Amino acid sequence: MANNIAGSPWTDHVFKAMAELRGLEYSRAELSREQSDDFDKLLSASAALEALLADLDEHSEHNLRNVLGAMRGYAELLCEDLTAIHSNLHAVLQRLLKAITSAASDNSALRSLQVVDEAESGTILAVDDTAENLDLLGRYLTRSGHRVLTASSGAQALELLEHNSIDTVLLDLIMPGMDGNEVLNRIKANAEWRAIPVIVISGRQDMEGIITCIEAGADDYLFKPFNPVLLQARIKAGLERKRWHDLEDQYRQQLERNEAFIRSTFGRYVSDEIVANLLEQPEGLSLGGDLREVTILMSDIRKFSTICENLAPENVMKLLNTYLGTMSDIIMAHQGTVDEFIGDGILAIFGAPISRDDDTERAVQCALEMQAAVATINREYVEAGLPEVTMGIGVNTGTVVAGNIGSEKRSKYGIVGHHVNLTARIEERTAGGEILVSQSTLEKLPTGFTTGRREQVKVKGINKSVDIIQITAAPVTGAVSDV
Repeated sequence: MANNIAGSPWTDHVFKAMAELRGLEYSRAELSREQSDDFDKLLSASAALEALLADLDEHSEHNLRNVLGAMRGYAELLCEDLTAIHSNLHAVLQRLLKAITSAASDNSALRSLQVVDEAESGTILAVDDTAENLDLLGRYLTRSGHRVLTASSGAQALELLEHNSIDTVLLDLIMPGMDGNEVLNRIKANAEWRAIPVIVISGRQDMEGIITCIEAGADDYLFKPFNPVLLQARIKAGLERKRWHDLEDQYRQQLERNEAFIRSTFGRYVSDEIVANLLEQPEGLSLGGDLREVTILMSDIRKFSTICENLAPENVMKLLNTYLGTMSDIIMAHQGTVDEFIGDGILAIFGAPISRDDDTERAVQCALEMQAAVATINREYVEAGLPEVTMGIGVNTGTVVAGNIGSEKRSKYGIVGHHVNLTARIEERTAGGEILVSQSTLEKLPTGFTTGRREQVKVKGINKSVDIIQITAAPVTGAVSDV
């Protein structure tokens, strides 16, 4: 464009219009202070244009677009502000705008003057080393309802980004010192800034440079002198992208908070592995169930009701919480699921919702460790002035229905079926400190477990007699199995 400036027809039209404006100095007295300032800036830009045309060089195209942009901007602001009593001045300004538009007609990004649509507001950072450009950008955008911050250098822009929440950046490419490319690279390299849309404003129609910027992360571009409608459209699109990103970020943070809540809440009852499984497969929280083989563990403190009669309520809760807390930790350490607390009773499942080959062995190992922990608990009770306790544990293996039970509003993961009742009956037969298992459980244990008494009992609700066996110790290396 700069190579064809001298002698171009549009220059005559621009300077003719400017000469007319200077000839209307008498109208200045009717202008407001702000309008008069804009008039002075328009005249200064015109003088800069004359100086530029007198000494063209390789930077002329970029500088020319800056100057034309300033002239157009101040002319548009004056046209917008002037009333009917300034009709002569208004008409000359319109001719000037037409001439400037003609001057930039080779720029496909420029169109005829249009009314700027209202846009959703945001905080815009405009970066340009030309004071007139910053002034115009600030005025345009402020009138559209935006909050505008301006920076005359790359270093100042980065400082403003550091201390302000920015929605969109308008970035001039050609600046002394830190140019627009370096500012863009720093924005996109910063984890906190990279989502901010950057609209590059270039005084050169250098498509290769624009493509480089887009590849570096710029979201859009405009050529100088910019069209207000196009500028508003670019900003609107940038604000929309930023808002979607912010909304996505809010959703992500909410999901992280929800996940943390789920882990902290359900993590008290089931292992971390089960919580992770539910988070990865939320469909597992839907109502319904399936048949699966599990090993069920039930424990109960012997004569707990009698113990409670002689204790104050707060001591009952202290005793119970100490006991249940210790036992829950042991169950989860063995990858079991604490299905339910019923007073002092515990129902735990091994094999649901996650099934493993060694479910039965882990359940019995867990029962042995639970009994061993009673001694430690009792020492704490004695130190706190609480009575000692004993516990019985029943273990049984069989097929149950496992899944979420309840309603859409309130449900729990659990198991139902004949073997749940059978486990309860086995547990009822235990003495303090004893572990009794069913024949089905014993058959699935590996060799090495030490057994004690055996008996065949008739239990309530079950027609056939049930074989129950006492487990007294886990396998020891080199030991001979009693199983």
